[in-house]
This record gives sequence, structure tokens and C-alpha cells, in this order.
Amino acid sequence: MSQLEDRPTPLRGVFAAVVTPFTDKLDPNLDSFVAHCRWLLANGCNGLVPLATAGEANSMSATQRLRLIEALAIAGLPMERMIIGGGSCALDDAVTLTRAIMTVRAGGVLLLPPFYYRDTGEDGLYRFYAETIERVGNPDLRVFLHHRPQMSGAPITFDLITRLRTTFGPIIAGVQNGSGDWEVTAALLREFPELAIFSGTERFLLDTLRAGGAGCISATVNLTAPLAGPVYAQWLSDKADALQAALTAVRVLFDAFPTPAAQKEVLTRLTGDPSWRNLLPPLLPMAPAMRTELARQLATLPQIRTVLAAARAA
Repeated sequence: MSQLEDRPTPLRGVFAAVVTPFTDKLDPNLDSFVAHCRWLLANGCNGLVPLATAGEANSMSATQRLRLIEALAIAGLPMERMIIGGGSCALDDAVTLTRAIMTVRAGGVLLLPPFYYRDTGEDGLYRFYAETIERVGNPDLRVFLHHRPQMSGAPITFDLITRLRTTFGPIIAGVQNGSGDWEVTAALLREFPELAIFSGTERFLLDTLRAGGAGCISATVNLTAPLAGPVYAQWLSDKADALQAALTAVRVLFDAFPTPAAQKEVLTRLTGDPSWRNLLPPLLPMAPAMRTELARQLATLPQIRTVLAAARAA
């Protein structure tokens, strides 16, 4: 199979790791969730990654996640532009969620590694991924592996990717490098040019594109989509470096604040809806002083006006 055939070409560009709104009873707010997804797609996102880490998927039940998947499909959103989180520490849940994601014809499934039993090594991770893929039993499945060892404690090694590719071929479609380390992304691009490699931060969006990567998947894109979209649209132009610099400044600012609490705080201010601040335990809300400091720092960046203009137009 050629490199062009092997790569899922529609799944390229700027992808938001979508944050999930919750009611005051901590149930997913389906209407707000769908509305936010629509806003993202209309304001710079080429695609979406719902139910990833930033979406608090690991704190939800499988039933709650299935409701959110169904809500996206019922709303008529472009499912082929979505990579939906289907990972779980429970094999049966991972299979059930992945099957549901296939049923709604999403473009791909983001599978984080099972992260509780950390001493099983590469063999344990291979067994889990292989069992999930075999039980789903669909040759159209496209899996994106989630490498975020600082959170999961279970790195997606190059040997693991090679083993899975050898066994399952194009079912293993890509990798999100959520480590924040550019050298890891660069190495993935060198070793696996046939895969769709996404940076986990928009700081490296332009570098990733120039090195042959697919783009970025980031929680901060929930807010920076109006800034990130033009970087992807014009990455071959002489405007790209200036656009990236403006985007990077916002991302660097957010790196000093907790995710997804900081993104939800700004969404609260943009929408006027205080329920955006709701977080599932064990995550904690931002202290008032930190909220004030985040707003103060954002106000110093002139490019934030682009985000505000897009939000007001919604």
C-alpha cells in the first residue's frame, strides 16, 4: 500500500481536543457540547477530538460517553472530521465505545493506553490494543495512538507502534504526541512517515506541518481555533511564521494554567454561562485569584481580540 493510500488524508490540520460542558448536577450538557463543536468547526478547526483527556472522558462513565457520541451524530455534524476518544482501562468499555464510534462513521478513534497497571510494559499494551482491535473486528477502523506518558505512565514506544503496524497495517493510522516534546514529534515523523502524526500542542503546529506531519490536537484550540486555523491555511505562505508566533504566545500563556479548567474559565467569560466552570471530580476549579490572573494576562495579548470577535459573532 502506498504512503498516499495509507494516510487518512481528510484528518489533517487543526483539531480541538474538545472540552465537555457539564450541568450543575455534573451530567454532560449535550446542547452546549454540540453548540461548542459547531463553533469550533466554523472558526478555524479542520476537525475535532471529543472525549479525550481535556474532555474529561476518563472521569465519565461509558454510558455518558455513548450519549455524547450519539449527540454528535444526531446533530448532523461531520463525523468524518472527528477522531473520538474510545480508550478505557476496561477492555469491554474500550470495545463498546470503539464500536459506537465506528457506527456513527467517525474518521478515527483515539485510544489512550490503559494507564493503571503500569508494570506490564510494551507486551501488556500490545495485548490490550490488539484485543480491542480484534474484538471490534472492523477493517475500516482507524486507530490513533495517544502518547502522553507524563499523565498515563504508559508511553507509546516506537517498537509498540511497529508491532501494531506489522499486525494490523492501516488500522493503525496515526499518533498524537501529547508529551509536549518537539523531538518526540520529529522522531515520529522520521520513523513513521506513512502515519498521520499530530503534535499535542499548537506551539509546534507550523514545525509539524513543515516536517510532513498532519497538524495538531490541542485543548487550547478550544479557544485558539481562530488563530490556529490561519496557520494551517497559510502554512506555505510568507505569512506563516508571524501567524504561528501570535498563536504560540497564547499557547505559552495557557501552559501556566491548569487544563481544562483554564479553557473552561475563558469559555465562561465568553459565553456568560457559569456552568462552563463545572469540572468532574477529582479535578478542582480554579481559585478566584488565578481566574483574575488568567484574564489579566490574556488582556495583554492583542491577538486575543480575534478570538473575542469570533465568539461575539457566534
